[in-house]
Amino acid sequence: MSNTPPPIPASAGPAESLQDFVARTAERDRGHGLFELESPRFLEINLNGRINTKTGSMVAYEGEIKFTREGVLDQGVGNLLKKAISGEGMRLTYADGNGQLYLADAGKKIIILKLDQESLVVNGNDVLAFEPTLPHQIKMMKKLVGIASGGLFNVRFEGSGLLAITSHYEPITLRVEPGRPVTTDPNATIAWSGNLDPQLRTDVSFKTFLGRGSGESIQMRFEGDGFVVVQPYEEVYLQAGG
Repeated sequence: MSNTPPPIPASAGPAESLQDFVARTAERDRGHGLFELESPRFLEINLNGRINTKTGSMVAYEGEIKFTREGVLDQGVGNLLKKAISGEGMRLTYADGNGQLYLADAGKKIIILKLDQESLVVNGNDVLAFEPTLPHQIKMMKKLVGIASGGLFNVRFEGSGLLAITSHYEPITLRVEPGRPVTTDPNATIAWSGNLDPQLRTDVSFKTFLGRGSGESIQMRFEGDGFVVVQPYEEVYLQAGG
């Protein structure tokens, strides 16, 4: 399965003058506060202080902003091993200063969420930016089979603050109810409610498991009362050193 991002459809309209193009695509202050969408795939952050961003997501900025890579011990010793093994997602860069910061991630759709003393678990690769006031913890799936799915390491957010996540195309949210479990492909699973504890299921041999196998051979099963968010795209994640 190719890891090439899906193409963004080109405009089929007639040619436009340079002046019209500049006017149509010009940045606009919509007055939405700290996080606002310039387009479905561009996040503007009206920075006045610090924000946590996905490393490599900055595409432009205005003003005086300093970028610092997250230190290996910034999130404590407990997360150090998880970060070292995962080699994917949740590589953070701190943006400090004042100005307008523009973020994007491979043309993926951006969703801004406001958590109010709530919890949400997000695939580490789908975290774009979040406020420092929102505590987070890297979570490791309990079964070794998670390594093959690319979804072994996820991030649990719990508290209050703004969180921007990404999705290939428009996601859907599936309700999980007692007696009505939901099973998903790990490579298409973006996020789920913090009270759920998904179990990884597989019926493939260990040899096939080491070769990653097909997306359908490894599944996430959600039981209880909550929700799970999936995208219409199976994203393959690079392993450490990949």
